[in-house]
Amino acid sequence: MSEDLQLLDAWRGGDKAAGATLLRRHFDSLYRFFANKVDHGAEDLIQRTMLAAVRSRDRFEGRSSFRTYLFTIARNELYAHFRGLRRDRAMFDPATHDVHDMGSSPSRILERHREHKLLLLALQRLPVELQVALELHYWEGLDGKAIAAILEIPLGTVKSRLRRAKEALREHLKALAESAAELERTQGDIDGWARELRAAMGAAPPGGAGES
Repeated sequence: MSEDLQLLDAWRGGDKAAGATLLRRHFDSLYRFFANKVDHGAEDLIQRTMLAAVRSRDRFEGRSSFRTYLFTIARNELYAHFRGLRRDRAMFDPATHDVHDMGSSPSRILERHREHKLLLLALQRLPVELQVALELHYWEGLDGKAIAAILEIPLGTVKSRLRRAKEALREHLKALAESAAELERTQGDIDGWARELRAAMGAAPPGGAGES
């Protein structure tokens, strides 16, 4: 059994210190996941994700990593959040809606990292399911198998989705860039930009539980 699962089981058994340790271990990753998709409430969604991990522990058979399990729950919590923003809950479609369609405008993160504003804006213009797949790939370094498990789709679909996401991202960067030089800097090394942005987003806002 992994250390994460040991901590989860201890937390489930009433060990609050184990729960706090588990949260610290995964807070930064979950913060990155939510902060570029919601304009406020990322910390609340993190708490909901962690509590859901405790509630659904019996259904986790250990066939995937704990991170995969946690991001699967995070995705479900994000989609539930977006459905809750619509009067007709069936109206949310992650294949077509982007975060702005859902009334979100995650401006705080743009203000904190202005040098990465262009890439963040381009990511936010992707349909949510493409944004999720691309950020899991770039920011969390997850492979196709893990992303397939999180999104509950075949591995082949993950590959085509990442390909479409990268193509759409380049088109949005082209539309957002204010100069040819700026476009060249971003499109020329998207992988490098993604790594820099991941590092910049690693720290939670004041009051958060950043990783130790």
